[in-house]
Amino acid sequence: MATLLHIDTSVFPEGGSASRAVTAAFRKTWEEQHPDGTVIYRDLGIAPLPHLDGVAASAGFSDPATHSPEQQTAFALRTELAEELERADAILIGAPMYNFTIPSTLKAWLDQVIIMGRTSGAEPSAKGTPVTVVASRGGSYAPGTPREGFEYVQNYLEAVLGGGLGLEVDFIVPELTMAPANEAMADLIPKYEASRDKALEDASAKAKALVDRFTA
Repeated sequence: MATLLHIDTSVFPEGGSASRAVTAAFRKTWEEQHPDGTVIYRDLGIAPLPHLDGVAASAGFSDPATHSPEQQTAFALRTELAEELERADAILIGAPMYNFTIPSTLKAWLDQVIIMGRTSGAEPSAKGTPVTVVASRGGSYAPGTPREGFEYVQNYLEAVLGGGLGLEVDFIVPELTMAPANEAMADLIPKYEASRDKALEDASAKAKALVDRFTA
């Protein structure tokens, strides 16, 4: 039985969140295709993790036998997150663009879960695990658009998830999500709808393909 690690980070509930709508479509297909599987779910928008501090960081670079009580507590969370990552056969992350980059809650998760010599380093412990990132955004930052140079979500996550954690990274990118709410973008609503529909279709297709990969 395969395990999916599902992480949502939008500050908005599913009815008002483009990224949550797509991760929900992915998970729905995953569970329909693999009802005996396991889903580990973290909603960082509702239950954010603490940002990495000096106590937790220093614990990652010292012998556990020497940890102070404070370091033990801080490192227990990092260990829990690392174990969730390592248990996963596939990972699903909702990563809406906020102010040109990822939500701070997702950055907090990354800072906690990246442990040099374990999840990161020469042989990352989750190396090769497929991760599907739903990188929604209010406008378009695609190659050739005026704001291409402001795209700091995919570029960053490709580096940290792929280069740092050794994961197999794939993106679904619903864009122009502000078009229905912004009169200045009204002409872009058809493109937004097409992007939304494709993202939902891609989510279901990618979930099914991953289930097939692990249950074949």
